[in-house]
Amino acid sequence: MHVLFQNRSDAGRQLAERLKDYADRSDVIVLALPRGGVPVGYEVARALRVPLDLFLVRKLGVPGDEELAFGAIASGGVLVQNEEVARHLRDAERVIAEVADREQRELQRREGEYRQGRAAPELTGKTVILVDDGLATGSTMRAAVVALRRVPDHVGRLIVAVPVGSQEGCAEFRAEVDDVVCLVASDDFRSVGQFYEDFSQTSDEEVRELLARAANREGSA
Repeated sequence: MHVLFQNRSDAGRQLAERLKDYADRSDVIVLALPRGGVPVGYEVARALRVPLDLFLVRKLGVPGDEELAFGAIASGGVLVQNEEVARHLRDAERVIAEVADREQRELQRREGEYRQGRAAPELTGKTVILVDDGLATGSTMRAAVVALRRVPDHVGRLIVAVPVGSQEGCAEFRAEVDDVVCLVASDDFRSVGQFYEDFSQTSDEEVRELLARAANREGSA
């Protein structure tokens, strides 16, 4: 599989082309999943001329093998478990509670750090475009979807938008949201990074800067 995106910003610009129908609509907001989804979401929101904000999700990693996720938590205290992994945990109830508590504290810390005092957006009735830099296992995106479905009075439409994902990962969300935009649904998917020339880690500073830039743009509009 050839590299398709120079970096996350390039991926965001390409993704925005598929989302043109949502441009200049007052009911639309882009919510990016930090950290890697923020540069993608920034370019989408800028091209569509709609607000950008974030929706925080934290992976719950198996102790000693943190890259293997047994679930994820999202803003609003929602916990989504991967039952196939979770049932193999030793002393599962204690481990899940301890890891979830730790990650919840980190989620709250990051929310304060990234927002820099800005209030969370009002989402009731909004068309929400959830953006990440790719869709691998889908656990973090699924936690975000579940959490947003629990917003009081409900969001309006919910769209999952990613530059790339596995065929299976992109397909399974079609039953969970109103629309899925996946530029490339690969049957040779090994990792999100294989499709990017530059897939270096997005820093906290970059997240803060892009969110502040988007807020300033919206304020001056």
